[in-house]
Order: sequence, then C-alpha cells, then structure tokens
Amino acid sequence: MGGMARGRLHIFLGAAPGAGKTFAMLEEGQRLRRDGVDVVVGAASVRGRSETAALLEGLERCPAPSAGLGESDLDAGAVLERAPAVVLVDDYATAAGSAGRGRARWQDVALLLDAGIDVVSTLDVRNIESLSDVVQGITGSGDHETVPDVAVRAAEQIELVDAPPEVLRDRLGQGKIYGTRQRVDAALAGDFRTESLAALRELALVWLADRVEERLVGYRSAEGKDALPKREKIVVGLSGGPEGAALVRRAARLLAGSAGGEFDVVHVRRSSGDDRPAATELERLRKLTNDLGGGFHVVGGEDVPEVLLQFALNGGASQILLGSRWARPYDVGRGTVARILRHAAGLDVHLVPHEGAAAGPPPVRKPSRLGRRREAVGFVMAVVLPPVLQLVLDLLPHDQLSTDMLVQLTGIVAVALVGGLRPAVLAAVLAGLVVNYFSVRPFGSLSVIDAENVLALVVFLLVAVAVSLVVDRSARRSRQAHLASAEARILGDLSRRAVIEGSGVPAFLDQVREHFRVEGAGLWVRDGTEPGTSAWRLESFSGTPGSGVPEDAEAVERLDEERTLTLSGRVLDQDERRLLSAFGAHLLALLQREELTLSQRENLRLAEGNTIRTSILRAVSHDLRTPLAGIKLASSSLRNRSVVFTPAEQEEFLATIESGADRLDRLIGNLLDMSRITADSVSPLIGPVYWSDAVADALREADPDRVRILLPYNMPPVDADPGMLDRVIANLVENALKYAPESEVVVAGSVGGYGNARIGDLPASELRIIDHGPGIASEDVLAMFRPFQRASDTTPQTGIGLGLAVAKGFTEAMGGALIAEPTPGGGLTMVVRLPLSAGSTAQNR
Repeated sequence: MGGMARGRLHIFLGAAPGAGKTFAMLEEGQRLRRDGVDVVVGAASVRGRSETAALLEGLERCPAPSAGLGESDLDAGAVLERAPAVVLVDDYATAAGSAGRGRARWQDVALLLDAGIDVVSTLDVRNIESLSDVVQGITGSGDHETVPDVAVRAAEQIELVDAPPEVLRDRLGQGKIYGTRQRVDAALAGDFRTESLAALRELALVWLADRVEERLVGYRSAEGKDALPKREKIVVGLSGGPEGAALVRRAARLLAGSAGGEFDVVHVRRSSGDDRPAATELERLRKLTNDLGGGFHVVGGEDVPEVLLQFALNGGASQILLGSRWARPYDVGRGTVARILRHAAGLDVHLVPHEGAAAGPPPVRKPSRLGRRREAVGFVMAVVLPPVLQLVLDLLPHDQLSTDMLVQLTGIVAVALVGGLRPAVLAAVLAGLVVNYFSVRPFGSLSVIDAENVLALVVFLLVAVAVSLVVDRSARRSRQAHLASAEARILGDLSRRAVIEGSGVPAFLDQVREHFRVEGAGLWVRDGTEPGTSAWRLESFSGTPGSGVPEDAEAVERLDEERTLTLSGRVLDQDERRLLSAFGAHLLALLQREELTLSQRENLRLAEGNTIRTSILRAVSHDLRTPLAGIKLASSSLRNRSVVFTPAEQEEFLATIESGADRLDRLIGNLLDMSRITADSVSPLIGPVYWSDAVADALREADPDRVRILLPYNMPPVDADPGMLDRVIANLVENALKYAPESEVVVAGSVGGYGNARIGDLPASELRIIDHGPGIASEDVLAMFRPFQRASDTTPQTGIGLGLAVAKGFTEAMGGALIAEPTPGGGLTMVVRLPLSAGSTAQNR
C-alpha cells in the first residue's frame, strides 16, 4: 500500500461518535497485518471499550506505550523515523497533534502523506469545515473541531460507517462513547437526540454521495465521455388490459439503475366505458405502484394520446411506456401510439409487447352510437343484401308479394341490428325499389298498377324505418348506460379512497382537478357576515386559485345555498358537466360528514369533561383529606394549652402544616388548571420567553442536590406564556423526582434547526427533563398523560395524577408539544418542544 510517491489517505466517515469508525479502522489494520503489510498504530481512541481494545492486540504501536504517550497522542516524528507502509491515525480532526509542535492532527497526517506513508483515519461529518454551519443548525452547538475541506477531499477513499440513531443512543447510555454521566446527559439533550442523529446521518449520506458524483463526473470528463444523463421520469399509460402489472414492473426495472428516477402510472378513464378495468384491479395496480415507489393517477378524458402527452409534458417526463395493446396495425397514423409518436416533443416512447394483447381502444374521435366499423358494415349490407335476397326469392317458386316483403324486411332488420339507423333506411329504400321492380306488376318497371301494392310498399318502408329507429334508440340507451357505469365507477373509487385513506376536502379537490385535467379546483363558501350578501370566500382549493368570484370560473357547480364548486382552466363538455354534478354531490356529502365528525368530537369532549368533573369530585373527597387531616391535627395540637411541646416538636408541627398547605395548593392548582383545559378556557398570553428564566422560576423550591441544569448559553427565546411554562416545568420536574427517587434529574436544553425539532413548519427549541429511574413501558406512555393516571397507587404522596395531564394541556395550548421517550440506559425523558419566537427565528436565518 505504501511507496515512494505521496501516500494515500483512507478515511472512515461517520455521522456521530460511536458509529464504529475506530473499530472499522483497527479491523482494516488487522487485515493489512494478515496480508503482510507493515502497519503501525499512530493513534487510537479506545475509550475503555473492550471490543475495540481487543483489536489492538498484535498491532505495533508507534511510539510504544512505554514512551509515556496516551492512547490519543500522535508523534509524527516517531512515525517518520519508523517509516511504516501504513499508519492508523484515529480522530483526523482533533486539534491535539504532535505534542509541543502546535499542529492539528490533520496537519501531521499531511506530513506523513508527503513522506509516502499511507494513512488510515477516522472522521465525523460534523468535523468537516464546510458543514459546520449546517451541523450547528442541527445540534445547536458549533464548538466542534473542524478539518478544511481540501484536507478531506484529498482522501483517495472515503468509506461510510453507518449506525441507526437508536443504536448510537443505546451505546451512549451504556457508557461506550463518553465516560461520565454528565457528558452522557448533555449529549442526550444535544447531539444525540434522535432527530439530530437522523439529520446528521442524512447529511453524511448526502455529502458522500456528492463526492462520489464529483469523482464520477471527473472520470467521465477525463475519459472524454458524455456527462451523466439527467434523472429519468417515466409515465406509464395503462389501457385497462391485463398487462398493467407487467408495465408497472417494467417501469420500475427501467429506473433500477437510474439514481433519483421516478415514474407515474396513468389510467385514462373515458366516458364510453369500453375499457372497464375492475375497481379491484385498479386498486391492485395502485398498491403495486405505491409499493414500487411510483405515483398512481386516474384522469378523465376521451382523447387518450392528448391526455397522456399533456400529463407527461407537464410533469417533466423523459419517457412514455405503453403496452402493445395500443399498437393497431390497421390504424396506422391514427392510433394512440402513432399520435403520441408524432407529438412526443423529445420524449422517448417505449412500446412493450406482451402475450395475449387484446384489441385496441375505440378511435380517438367521439364514436357514433354503434361505432364507425359497425356502421360501415351496415352500409355494405344495405347495398348487397336486398339484391342477394331477391336472387334467392327468384330461385324459390312463390307467387305472393307478401313473401318478398317479409324476406326483404328480415334483411332490413338485420342491417338495422348491425349498422343502425342510416344503413337501415338505405336498405329499406333499396329493398323497396327491388321489390317494386322485380315483384310488383308490371315486372321490370318501377310503376305500380294496383293501389293496394302502393300501400304495401309504403307500409313496408315505414316498418323498416321504425325497426331502425328502435335499434338506434337501443344503441343510445346502451351508450348512456356505459356513461352511467363509468360515472358510478369513478364515484365508487372516490368513496372507497375517502373511507380507506380518510381523505378530506383538499384531497378530494386534488382528485377532481386530476380527473378533469383542469388548472384549479376550488370550494367557495358564501360569507355570511351580513344577510343577503353575495360575497364569496375561497375555503379550499387545489392547483391554481381561481378568480375573486366563482361566476368567472369555466365550470361552476352549486352545492347548496352556501357552497359552490368551481373548475378553472378548461371548458367542460355536456357529459363532463353531468359528471361534475355527481362530484359535487359527493363533495357535499363529504362536507356533511366532516360536520358530523366535528359534532361527534364535540359530544365526546363534553362526555370527557363530565368524566373529568366526576373524577375531580372523587379526588376532592378522597385525596385531599390526607393533607387536611395533617393540618388539622398539627394546628389543634399547637392550640392545646394543656400540653407543653418542646421547640423541636413545635417546629415539626409547623412543618407538617406548611407541607400540607403546599400540597393542597399544588393539588387545587392542578384541579383548577385541568378544569380550564377541559373547558377550553385556556387563553395563553404568548410572548418571547427565555428557557433560563423559565427554569429558574420553576425550580425555586426544587432540591439543588437532586436537580442539575444544563442549558446552553446561546438558547434563543421561545413563544410561550411565562406562567404556563413555569407550571409545565415544575410539574415535570416534580414528577421525575417523585418516581425516580434515587436518580439525579437533569434539565437540559437544545435548539432545533436543519432537519431537526420543529413545530409544523416552524423551527423549535426543546427542554428535556431526564431521569434514570425505572422508566415506563411503551404501551403505558399514552395513558400516562391522561388525567388521574398514576404510575403506582400504593404511594400515598403521589398526588391525584394530574401533573402530566396539566403539563401536556398547557404545552399544547401554547402551540407546542410534550413528548415522552425512554432514556438510554434506563429512565424516562420528557421533552417540551416550543416554537422559536419570531425575532430569534429571523435572527437565526
């Protein structure tokens, strides 16, 4: 591995301490030693980990431990004198370089590389200079030692050592990363929060992926090759045939080698209803698409190529994938595939063959009631059938005109059944002429001698036309039934998705906009501030918002007197308008369902309030008697003139009175707070509050020997009500002291940021109350926040179980969140998360 040229640098990169970088480095050293490479250990931070220390056995230390240097020291001079092929140097970013030389470790590594010695080292992503501001946003701390990017990019090989956040937190709790409990608690509230570790892990992956891409681009440029293609996006067109699943899987396979590629599956639902995939089949394809990472869309339209091309071009697609069911050789130039190819505008069109391909869909133009092909066949029959039937009649002996008419009428009915009205009328006229010419005297002429025969010919024509009209009307009814069936399937799909996915009005408007392929869909509500007012307010919309009044939209569907559905961007035809009315009825039902749900929630809240009040009465009658009895006994004893108490006894009685009064004050305060929360009468006065001020006020009476405060000096203010925040912190600390009597309680703070603690879209800050007591089972976490819930009813001093319920209610009233999570190593951590105040947010930005 070594040589006379400049040495090569191999870095094991991790998201945070404890990922296993030192272990991986020493494993690499052992592998090199087994391969006969001259390798020494220049620096290795074991930190008391027996598994890591075991890997040092058999590896030469340079300098030897007897030289008095600790395990984290590097003596570049000694290594240069030893001149090994490879040296293992842990903690590439540490500022502790060679003793007394004033250099950082990465500078010592540069000296070793210049001397032709290969170096294997370790590095955390937070130690990269260009990422220091991002890391500070994640962890809230920017005091990490850093390495210039040029020193990191000089590495010939960077290998990621990854570990999930849960594993890192467990290792931290077991003392495998930091040796002291104080550092462990500080890390749990800072760098080693689950959100922080996940964000650092993502940052390491993204940074390393960028380096790989840079090297690949450089390599292709040096080799004279084209740049890497852009990320692919494929649109899969489903025709409704059995090949749908194969097309979806083919799209996923096409993207298997394309980094960041994506695909969308589109089924065009036409009102003709000739392609009718079952709802279960569409749902199966939707699930398959979602499982493979794609998006599934069902849109309405008659012109399939136009819909697919519009969807692909608007979505920035690079490829369109179609099944061979849409490739019809007899329809060259006019079929779906041919039209897509003519207007693809740079899109790659893939036609995937499959076995058992069915016939293509109807033509793009709006079909006639029976279809153009059937009508064409009908015209051919209308021209051919009357003379053929007459030839057959001439071969059969008969002398009745009625026989000729009945036979020709049978032919006309056959033409009407096949081709509809127009071919049947043509057949009736031709059959009448044929009968008149060949079967009515005088034969061979179109003149008629007998008036009765004239009447027979007229009746013959009328019957033929009547039969044709009946057949045509039947075809029209069939088409209307197809339309109704298509609409029923669409609405059934909407109802099923609303029930399964629990989608609300915004999701429904997305489906409406997607189906009708319009720019925007909006729900307008009449502003009822004044009787008879005509002002409208846009309640919810999807896509591009419409104009200021719903009347200006291209399509308006009135739901009721107060609500209107509008579509903008495209004019709908008559069939689409009828379907829009069905969508409107469904939307109205959805709105009524939401109103009913709100009413049910209100009833449930009232029922919970009644339960709370009943519990409060029980608590007043039971749990408050103990402190009252103590106060009564102590005060009565002090007032008893017949007994003389010593000063110590008097002090004990007074302490009993004070303790009971304090307990009563806390219980009554929690009862009043809980009643305010259940009555929705909590009105916080939100303003900027510093965590340090809130913690100092809340812990005035806490035992300083059992509570340790670890708050960063630069914690910005949060939006909170000072009084409520005081009660929240006091209740949480009191609860921790009560249920972890043998544990020290740590109050630690951290600042949210990039990919970190947030309230909705707002950056947030956190306060963590950490104990190392018995903890709580995961299935009991939700019940823990309910009123009148206690971890143990056997302890008489645990109160009535309102502390956590009040803390959670006040936190949520201030726009924050209260979260419980296990403490690594045992115990419980309560996290109070509140949004940063507007001033501090702007300052951070």
